[in-house]
Amino acid sequence: MYHKLKSIIRNLFPIKLLFKVEPMVRYFYALPLRGTNHQCSVCNVKLKKFITLENCDLLCPNCGSLARDRRLYTVLQEGFLDKSIRVLDFSPSRCLSRKLKKNPKIDYKSTDLSGNFNADFHYDITNLPLEANSLDLIICYHVLEHIDSDLKAMEELFRVLKSGGKAIIQTPFKEGTTYENAAIQSPEDRLLHFGQDDHVRIYSVSGLQERLSATGFKIEIKQFPEKDLYLGLTENETLFIITKP
Repeated sequence: MYHKLKSIIRNLFPIKLLFKVEPMVRYFYALPLRGTNHQCSVCNVKLKKFITLENCDLLCPNCGSLARDRRLYTVLQEGFLDKSIRVLDFSPSRCLSRKLKKNPKIDYKSTDLSGNFNADFHYDITNLPLEANSLDLIICYHVLEHIDSDLKAMEELFRVLKSGGKAIIQTPFKEGTTYENAAIQSPEDRLLHFGQDDHVRIYSVSGLQERLSATGFKIEIKQFPEKDLYLGLTENETLFIITKP
């Protein structure tokens, strides 16, 4: 039902208009699903259930948050959003972007080069038009696995962060070593090898750590082995909090 309704709405509205009407559409769609079994940590609405997607992810019907969005927001609330900071968010989640834009304590901006996200700018992560040492916080969620020159992207993140500035990073991960092959170019082959047709590699946790450390970052790896059914948080989730010394 959810997927059919989403397809119909996408066909009815241009994408820019869809971004504007989405909160209202989701509000009415979620009304029958309100209850007490679960709660979304992004919009704080209590629900009978989350929507289970085809990939088994759990979506909040009210704001559209995925499990990784809810996990990210819980991390952001742990000391990141309680002071005046300048934030840049790459390929932003719409639910989080709307939430963070309303926070008067932070100067929040977003960017996306692909045009698939509702963003303020269209920056190339490997060549950012920003001054060095100008950002306090970068959110870079599920971006680096799309970037051919990921080391250049990491160098740019390091350059534009202030000393003591942080970035929160997540990608898909695999066991063993990072897997990449520049000869794999077609969407079909990338889907087969990397799990998505626009990915260019799959990192291992240690592989991503090595590349970020070589760039100069201090690394903190946060792992969440247990799921939280009430909040719709998945198990075995890993994210990086990296700091520019």
